[in-house]
Amino acid sequence: MQLLFCSSNIHKTKEIQHKLGDTFRLQCLNDLGFTGEIAETAHTFKGNATLKAEFGFQTYHLPCFSDDSGLEVEALNNEPGVFSARYAGEPKDDKRNMDKLLQNLIGISNRKACFKTVIVYINHSGEHFEFEGSVSGIIIDEKRGKHGFGYDPIFIPDGFDRTFAEMSMEEKSKLSHRSRAVEQFINFLKN
Repeated sequence: MQLLFCSSNIHKTKEIQHKLGDTFRLQCLNDLGFTGEIAETAHTFKGNATLKAEFGFQTYHLPCFSDDSGLEVEALNNEPGVFSARYAGEPKDDKRNMDKLLQNLIGISNRKACFKTVIVYINHSGEHFEFEGSVSGIIIDEKRGKHGFGYDPIFIPDGFDRTFAEMSMEEKSKLSHRSRAVEQFINFLKN
């Protein structure tokens, strides 16, 4: 089955294709020659995922899904949340985002955080389906690891002593927020 992942994020696409395996053929916006940005103007993960999925479906007429993900830090009133990718402003920059987050946490002992993902899928009958995943953990003071992207170098999931960036894709895919939402999505597609 062919699916359009309405994203240009190569890292997310690789993670999701790894989870989907050979059963589904995944295309992303880059594969279709789209190089623009889809405005993420909603104030929730679900809202932004819906905007992107609707754009992909209406533009390419393929079964389409999109996700919106972010990091919520308890002591910062769940910032950066839906603004995770642009926390330090435009253009998107993972290093600047992490630096800003760490700066905002100076002197704060509560380091509880949660990564969240919402996937919205639209098929040819026009139905919308939602799938959610989350993983709790803590924010550490220094960046560790070479893998992953986004806030992975400063996030340690509960029950572990390594950041997402210190884990292989296989390790991270067993417990990440995106993987949990994708697993629900795969189960839905298979049934």
